[in-house]
Amino acid sequence: MNHSDKEIITQLKRGEEKAYRYLFDAHYPLLCRIAAEFLKDDFLAETIVGDVIFHLWEKRDTIEIHISIRAYLVRAVRNRCINYLQQEYVRKETSLSSVAGLLDSDTGFAVSDSYPPAMLLEKELEEKISESIESLPEECRAVFKMSRFEDMTYQEIAEKRAISVNTVKYHIKNALAKLSADLGKYLTLLLIFIT
Repeated sequence: MNHSDKEIITQLKRGEEKAYRYLFDAHYPLLCRIAAEFLKDDFLAETIVGDVIFHLWEKRDTIEIHISIRAYLVRAVRNRCINYLQQEYVRKETSLSSVAGLLDSDTGFAVSDSYPPAMLLEKELEEKISESIESLPEECRAVFKMSRFEDMTYQEIAEKRAISVNTVKYHIKNALAKLSADLGKYLTLLLIFIT
């Protein structure tokens, strides 16, 4: 850690606002570029970087930094981005696993006959799910169907398609993102009618 970093940390601990402004001026653009590489979303990247710098300011009394401030902030931004992506992946996986069940005739929403709008929406949703899946690129569609409808593991799919496990994950992520975008309004409407 160089002398100027030590000075900035001392100023932060004293609550001097100029140190907080320095963090933004000196590091914000680079951190936003790093976050955008992870997230592919400039607005979200800026939000996360702002949160990281503000968190440093909030915890300035107790925070211990033994590396350069830039290295500390880069690591914090990277970790925050990874956590966000993991949470999004889990959320989409969970959301889609309930949606994909609609295609299985043995499972699905138990919709009362007294709610015909819900029955119509369920049928329309099933059609939209099929349309959305069929509109996926060929390799992405094949991988997604193996995962969701043949209960194959990522490793099994990778071996069968002669691709890497990371490529399988990439295809599943893209399929989930497209399904989520395509089906969002239908899920919302269906939940309104059946709850």
